[in-house]
Amino acid sequence: MNIKFGKTHTFEGKEYKDLKIDLDGLTGKDLVDASREARLLGDAGQVQEFSAVYLAVVAAKAAKVPVDMILSLPAKDFTAVKTAVQNFLLA
Repeated sequence: MNIKFGKTHTFEGKEYKDLKIDLDGLTGKDLVDASREARLLGDAGQVQEFSAVYLAVVAAKAAKVPVDMILSLPAKDFTAVKTAVQNFLLA
């Protein structure tokens, strides 16, 4: 899946116009690890599929970028990424 951003986003000196997220390549271990990482980031959500932090961590794992890159996106682009991951997990 490829998500195009509204405008170019720069993170740690690298420019992103879009983000390729390989959700089909994730494993159960990736999701368990994402859950653990989300908790370490302060997420205490009961339903992970609705947690913005958890969805950001899953997106970062699928895109092979740091979670801070996902969290630094402008709100509209962050929401697009979060929604794409959520739709994938709940489909």
